Amino acid sequence: MRRSRVLRLAPVVLAASLAVAGCSSWGGQTETVDEQIKKEYKFGSLLGTDGGFSLFGKNKRNGAEQGDPNGIGVNSFLWRASLDTLSFMPIVSADPFGGVILTDWYTPPDAPNERFKVNLYIMDRQLRADGVRVSVFKQQRAGSDWRDSAVGPETATTLEDAVLTRARQIRVAQQAAAR
Repeated sequence: MRRSRVLRLAPVVLAASLAVAGCSSWGGQTETVDEQIKKEYKFGSLLGTDGGFSLFGKNKRNGAEQGDPNGIGVNSFLWRASLDTLSFMPIVSADPFGGVILTDWYTPPDAPNERFKVNLYIMDRQLRADGVRVSVFKQQRAGSDWRDSAVGPETATTLEDAVLTRARQIRVAQQAAAR
């Protein structure tokens, strides 16, 4: 009985020994963990070569341009403007690398029997008029259930225009501050 217990524990002990041996420093290395990581990963970090990224244009530490491949994946002005424009709604998901913002259902205070949901997509790294696409969903209360309802195309267009206007305002303010 004792031998079978030892045989069952042998693989666990062997795996633990290998894991500990893999973590030890053979050969007396004197480099710190940070130095080893920098040497091994020559291409920089996920957030850029300086360990960060700029949401609002140039990064003052290394002069990276807006739309830097190491930064966010979409236009920073459109991204910030989208968040500002949708700030009144609860945001479920915001992906700055893919340029997707998804909101939860929002019920306007003046219309308790209606609720809206928005999916916003930033389509480009450039600040362009066709760089934002918005999908708006609407539901109306029917008793205790919510039923899908039609939304006019002008609703999505109005939100897209609001995002573009805010993005231009942010860009102008940033350019004025840089002077």
